[in-house]
Amino acid sequence: MSDVDTRSEPDGSLVIQPHGVMDADRALPFRQLLIHAVRKVRPQKLIVELGDVGTLDAINLGTLAALCGVADDHRVTLVLANPNAEIRSELLAAGVAAYRIRYTRETASVETPEVASMS
Repeated sequence: MSDVDTRSEPDGSLVIQPHGVMDADRALPFRQLLIHAVRKVRPQKLIVELGDVGTLDAINLGTLAALCGVADDHRVTLVLANPNAEIRSELLAAGVAAYRIRYTRETASVETPEVASMS
């Protein structure tokens, strides 16, 4: 998927960063990438960087909510980083625990003090 970047961080975390509108056309490849990361790559921490996502449709929202359980089953710490206010609200309404949603600076490993208290 060219509209999703992946990178490994020095601490062993895997960062998956989608860009733009996450709609039905992107749902299947995005879900496959996330499941592959959790079930096959099995990083200690998987960070889904949502700062560049403007809109998240119901299919992708459900994928992220379901990913929480899959990550727990495979003992992968899942962090949903930097969603906008609307996406954060949707994630919480879909049953994603607030502790999984974090706000960071440029990388997902440094929390900003003012927003970290919102998690």
